[in-house]
Amino acid sequence: MAVAFNAFVSHLECSETGEQYPANQAYNLSKAGYPLLVRYDLKALKDALKPRTLSPELPGFWRYSKLLPLGQLEQLVSLGEICTPLIQLPIDAASSPIESGSRVWIKDEGALPTGSFKARGVSLAVNMAKQLGIQKMAIPTNGNAGAALAAYGARAGLEILCYCPRDTPLINVEEMRRYGAEVHLHDGLIHECGAEVQARCDAEGWFNTSTLREPYRIEGKKTMGLELAEQFDWQLPDYIFYPTGGGTGLIGMWKAFKELKAMGWISGDLPKMICVQAEGCAPLVRAFERGERRADVWENAETVATGIRVPKALGDFLVLDAVRESGGYALSVTDEAICNAQHDIATKAGFLMCPEGAATAAALKQSLSEGLVEPGASAVLFNCATGLKYLGPES
Repeated sequence: MAVAFNAFVSHLECSETGEQYPANQAYNLSKAGYPLLVRYDLKALKDALKPRTLSPELPGFWRYSKLLPLGQLEQLVSLGEICTPLIQLPIDAASSPIESGSRVWIKDEGALPTGSFKARGVSLAVNMAKQLGIQKMAIPTNGNAGAALAAYGARAGLEILCYCPRDTPLINVEEMRRYGAEVHLHDGLIHECGAEVQARCDAEGWFNTSTLREPYRIEGKKTMGLELAEQFDWQLPDYIFYPTGGGTGLIGMWKAFKELKAMGWISGDLPKMICVQAEGCAPLVRAFERGERRADVWENAETVATGIRVPKALGDFLVLDAVRESGGYALSVTDEAICNAQHDIATKAGFLMCPEGAATAAALKQSLSEGLVEPGASAVLFNCATGLKYLGPES
């Protein structure tokens, strides 16, 4: 079928081998088994576009549609996306929950449809799926990605299949079911749910929408970087602390910053990307500390921040490459530090972070105490979901 992509899309590219693929059909991984990345004619984009030529008439992050792969916008599948707010924490060290004097903002992704940043990647994936003629999408999920896919799938008239670890928050499981998804609880972690999804895809023709197993969720997560750059008037903060499980958001933001730099939209140094994990599941931190590019499976993973409980990330090398290229680092924090940070931010700044978001606050506090971040630096903490999703009877 003829597919209308953004005219500036040049091709898809294997993230490891560089092999190129035409951008006119549905793909999962490259032939070599690695994630595919969307590539653009950045010179043509630089010549054709300026920040003022964005599309403010479109909702939320769709204002960046000229920097995204979707070409046909007339039948956009949308749930009322917004550009999420930046909330500055108190600067006064006496009242700041970070107690640093640093300039710290929370990027509140919980304001998006279905209450999490997963709406960004999933909305791109669903819109591209409709454009490519895909009717059945499947996903392994710790909760929020499945909820987002179920909601956008319902809006688009697609069949949705979700496999979740049995201890996935009940509010997420019920949310998926109410959107009409087929939901299965599995006695295992998310990578084991992923194996169940792949088996169903192979047997029944579902399209695997797992993290980095299709090219477009990363393009949706890229909008976090585009949006942040515009909110900072094209001068980026010194540090970005990102709660990292599969790593799509960190990879996507770094891709956005490099594309904007190539187009001449931003100048100066790019942010140091800080990969934040929980001590109970920190495969990327361990690989970073060992100087390795691949992460071994983390056995017996356990943390209160279930959204980043990912024992093995398909895109581990892409996360670690971005962290190192940016001059950043990977850091793990204890569950106790996560809970303390969540309490402090709530009671001293009036903002309820999700556990994964609170991990970034704990990581900043630890970084300041260890001298990894200089006092007075600017930093953005990504709160990836509303804390209200974690107040169920089981919490």
